[in-house]
Amino acid sequence: MTAFQAVVMAVLQGVTELFPISSLGHAVILPPLLGWGDIIKRPDFLPYLVVMHLGTATALFLYFWRDWFAFGGSLLSRSSPRSAADRRIFLLVVLATIPAVVVGFALEKRLAEVFGKAEIAAFFLIANGFVLYFSDQIAGKATASLDELNWKGALAVGVAQCFALIPGFSRSGLTIAAGVVAGLSHEAAARFSFLMATPIILGATVLEAPKLMHQGATLGGAAILSGIVAGIVAFLSLVFLMRYFHRNEFEAMRPFSYYCAAAGLVSLAIMAFV
Repeated sequence: MTAFQAVVMAVLQGVTELFPISSLGHAVILPPLLGWGDIIKRPDFLPYLVVMHLGTATALFLYFWRDWFAFGGSLLSRSSPRSAADRRIFLLVVLATIPAVVVGFALEKRLAEVFGKAEIAAFFLIANGFVLYFSDQIAGKATASLDELNWKGALAVGVAQCFALIPGFSRSGLTIAAGVVAGLSHEAAARFSFLMATPIILGATVLEAPKLMHQGATLGGAAILSGIVAGIVAFLSLVFLMRYFHRNEFEAMRPFSYYCAAAGLVSLAIMAFV
């Protein structure tokens, strides 16, 4: 992989991992359209994947450090209502993470083999757009805060996250959509989604690191650069998205739904006629 390709894939990771537009779907679709082949399945892509995930997880932790600090303090202190609320949210994050961990271990490789084609990813990207659109229609004017989320809603968000193992479906998109359907405001649903993303993405990094060591791969300058770029872009994406969801409460998913549908249709057209 060239340095240019590494930077492009890092920017793609930093944006699409957090925007509700499917990072895996774009990673499957974009390289063939650019004439780069299936670079995400090449053995030399693994170092880049590891450091890009690490960069994204670092950005998530830095942005939400106050939440994680509060979670840690709530586990050590039971003296205040705020500590109890923080501890409850932390436990809901843990609960919502469990389904994807279980399904990921059981089916991830099989799903990657079945759905790893660009045409299928483009189809599910279109489906992702429909999910985002209709989630706003179903949710209506939901405005609940994260303190009001119950275990059933958290579990529903966790189950929705499992479908993001299919390229084209967005992890953040499905979890935010499930959150607003469960009654949360878009801002609260996005916060919960991104808090869930931290252990998920960090866990993916931990799983891939032993493979990297086993293969004897080394982290070259381009790989390190991709991790730094992915982290910076991910942090900027978080800043934008949290401000966006704060200012646009109703039908906030509409622009992303239009983009996913259009990107999927255009990709299918290009692959069919070029």
